Amino acid sequence: MIELAEILLEPRPHPFWRVLKQVGVNAAVGVLPRHFSDWRDSAPELPWEYGPLALYKGQVEEAGLKLAVIEDNPPMDAIRLGRAGREEELEAFSTLIRNMGKLGIPVLCYNWMAVIGWLRTSVAACGRGGALVSAYDHSVLKDAPLTRAGTVYEEQLWTNLEWFLERVVPVAEEAGVKLALHPDDPPLSPIRGIARIMTSVDAFQRAIELTPSEANGVTFCQGNFTLMTDDLPRAIRQFGEQQKIFFVHFRDVVGTPESFVETFHEEGKSDMLACIRAYLDVGYDGMLRTDHVPALEGDSAEVPGYSRNARLFAIGYIKGLLEAAGSEQADHQTSTKRMGAK
Repeated sequence: MIELAEILLEPRPHPFWRVLKQVGVNAAVGVLPRHFSDWRDSAPELPWEYGPLALYKGQVEEAGLKLAVIEDNPPMDAIRLGRAGREEELEAFSTLIRNMGKLGIPVLCYNWMAVIGWLRTSVAACGRGGALVSAYDHSVLKDAPLTRAGTVYEEQLWTNLEWFLERVVPVAEEAGVKLALHPDDPPLSPIRGIARIMTSVDAFQRAIELTPSEANGVTFCQGNFTLMTDDLPRAIRQFGEQQKIFFVHFRDVVGTPESFVETFHEEGKSDMLACIRAYLDVGYDGMLRTDHVPALEGDSAEVPGYSRNARLFAIGYIKGLLEAAGSEQADHQTSTKRMGAK
């Protein structure tokens, strides 16, 4: 069953958490509790260790939400680049997984973007009615210098991803935690000399085959995948039929990997109802959250793409899609049973 979730960007309980409950969202996607001053004053621990995570989970549950996903991770660039310090980073990542397992948090969303993470060239482009949206134009960076990491090649990243998965997947299996790999955003390679490898449907198939396991899967971020393929529902079915979709980011864009603008959920390039139908057809059983919404007039977004009012609009839209597609599926099942009875 698809379950609506929403990301909690606030480090401590916030009135918006209650609003989410009021509009029918019962599950939360959390980030690592890096600002847990109360805990650190008494017993300093890193945010991926048991104490801070346990206190954070308790706060989320006190707000009436269940903490279903952690969408964050300890530092990973030494792992991604295969450099000194990767063993220490691997241990921190493994500690996070083990503690999530102990606390019953079932999904960890992580990415393989080395040095340069989520990237936009504008977070105040003009969208529908003057709403502020995020955009990417690769030409803006055409003369940008290399980063401190120098040139990083694709095969280097593939080699290090395999090294990582071989070691961390058994930890996740033992802990009962699913590892959901997020696409590169934008799905474009290279950027400033840094290769990016999670940029195609084929790349994700390769990644899940590197270390076959029920714990090794995908965060299906639609805004990225729709820039990788002209048939988004088909890609959903490809990974969904393998039961490799562990988490969904429901959003849309207009454009190409080199130049795109993020949109309201119902005005992008994708048939969003067809996407919901595809998730239902493959029996997707997991969390789906809104992602990268515009900022509406009079509202603001401390984190670009996450204005609260527009997220509420998106939640309502998704609820409508789920109801429509669910009714279609139920009607089809009823008709099929009747045909069988005859």
